[in-house]
Amino acid sequence: MIAAAQSLSKWFSARMAPSTAALPVRLGGRGSFAATTSVPQVRGFDQPLAWVVVALLMWGLVMVYSASIAMPDNPKFAKYTHTYFLVRHAMWVAMAFIAALIAFQVPVATWEKYAPWLFVASLVLLIAVLIPGVGKVVYGARRWISMGPLSFQPSELAKFAVLLYAADYMVRKMDVKERFFRAVLPMAVAVAVIGLLLLAEPDMGGFMVIAVIAMGILFLGGVNARMFFLIAGILLVAFSLMIAFSEWRRERIFAYLDPWTEKYALGKGYQLSHSLIAIGRGEIFGVGLGGSVEKLHWLPEAHTDFLLAVIGEEFGLVGVVVVIGMFLWLTRRIMHIGRQAIALDRVFAGLVAQGVGIWMGFQSFINMGVNLGALPTKGLTLPLMSYGGSAILVNMVAIAVVLRIDFENRQLMHGGRV
Repeated sequence: MIAAAQSLSKWFSARMAPSTAALPVRLGGRGSFAATTSVPQVRGFDQPLAWVVVALLMWGLVMVYSASIAMPDNPKFAKYTHTYFLVRHAMWVAMAFIAALIAFQVPVATWEKYAPWLFVASLVLLIAVLIPGVGKVVYGARRWISMGPLSFQPSELAKFAVLLYAADYMVRKMDVKERFFRAVLPMAVAVAVIGLLLLAEPDMGGFMVIAVIAMGILFLGGVNARMFFLIAGILLVAFSLMIAFSEWRRERIFAYLDPWTEKYALGKGYQLSHSLIAIGRGEIFGVGLGGSVEKLHWLPEAHTDFLLAVIGEEFGLVGVVVVIGMFLWLTRRIMHIGRQAIALDRVFAGLVAQGVGIWMGFQSFINMGVNLGALPTKGLTLPLMSYGGSAILVNMVAIAVVLRIDFENRQLMHGGRV
């Protein structure tokens, strides 16, 4: 995979290398072009951002293997080989690289043009996954559509589709963004429809991420601050009511508050308590790669939502801090690219980039908070690292779009056109 990443970097460097083009220069009287000169057309993309993403992917690949290597020893997974999850994850990473290369070639204007249609396509898939025989049920949740040996999760595409649609919506509603009903209500209805479909799966974590992405883009797009806080208040009330009227969600909250009690230690608080044990065992420098004990059937399926706990056990506090630092830098860098695009009067591109920053930052924050016991348990993976092919694929496409926005920013800043 490292060799593939190096080849990818060389391909990008060759593709984006500075080039010159012969342009006519006016000499003498009107309409006469007596000579030509070479004017450099500067091309490039944010290589540090690309390499941080590659580092997270490669580290995630190693940790998925480490966290899942002992799973076939469990009778539940006896038919799998020790490399089953590693191979599948590697396949998705490879497909994600290919999808990212294709997405990078697509101009931002094309994403803007087809944003509403992508939103409609995500709605269709979210409806399809609820149809018996189409949607695949895992642990009581119907969230996946089978595609032969692989499964696709429509909610991951919905995150990206809502992001593009919200950015496009704010560009189209620039003239009415101070009026609540005309500016906010249509977008709120769209998010509510997505939310109802996700809650039917159920996938409250995915709905939370989508709601935060939409709210963030509305706020950054210039919606009145009072309207923003009103929307935030409505969402908080809505999520509180969902918890209040759902017994199993209430149990999760109580288990989060005290996972060590006899009632929850072997039930709703089991994963959290063993996640904290794993992180505690790691101390400062960890027990070493592959040395985790909690992954040996104590922490259930740690290669998905609780991958950070295994990182904490094997790499200690140092490893956890490095992961947090990488995601903090990644989010900050993406937000900077978005601000740069807006400064160049590319509002849609800027809002898309900042939406991706909100997405990566918020989802990683929730996942880390859950692993560290700071937040109630939610079924959200760690972006770019956890096992989950749909998430890796869509995350990489989103990052590729951000790199494309940065590429077009550089073109404009050096006098080129996009």
